[in-house]
Amino acid sequence: MCGRFTLALDRDGLAAAYPDFVVTGEIIPRYNIAPTQPVPVVPNNGQNRVEFFTWGLIPSWAKDPKIGNRMINARSETLHEKPSFRAAYKRRRCLVLTDGFYEWQKVPGQKAKVPAHIRMNSDEPFAFAGLWESWHSADGSHILSCTIITTTPNELLEPIHNRMPVILAREDYDEWLDPEERGPEALGHLLKPYPASEMRAYPVSTAVNNPRVDAPELIVPAN
Repeated sequence: MCGRFTLALDRDGLAAAYPDFVVTGEIIPRYNIAPTQPVPVVPNNGQNRVEFFTWGLIPSWAKDPKIGNRMINARSETLHEKPSFRAAYKRRRCLVLTDGFYEWQKVPGQKAKVPAHIRMNSDEPFAFAGLWESWHSADGSHILSCTIITTTPNELLEPIHNRMPVILAREDYDEWLDPEERGPEALGHLLKPYPASEMRAYPVSTAVNNPRVDAPELIVPAN
């Protein structure tokens, strides 16, 4: 799964990293983005604009928005089957922008799991494959939400966790963001583990366990 991630860039840094996307408004570097918080996405609405959606997908038919708390991730293998995701998979796809994510590894003989930060060898930002939804309540309130798609782990992640987020190569962004309806057979080839040779992982402080802690020290390698 993917339960926490980072994007340690301000607006200018994000605009420089993604020159094809429109970046506006204030953007604060984040080191411990958690579920239910606003996350930076580029939805396939044809605008190529960075927006902020709530992390935790709320299907349009949901009666209670709290269902999103359980929908922070979507398994790539069953997107086309699950009622919560199949419509969004066809019509509402997005990029979730990031420069790293956390996973927790079980260590033999230790009760507590060890957190690790995973990022690109280049330290450049990248994007998860995501889905998004627009939810309206009976009282007229409106929530835009998203989920991160996961797949089987690559060789780097396999010792740490049995799932990893789907990371899209930059040359695949346009295909994923196509606003036209696309079937599973057209997009399935994108939902694969990212090459382990281009990534690295290292242990970090257990301070990341607390979602209220959000500081640059969280991504510093642990001693």
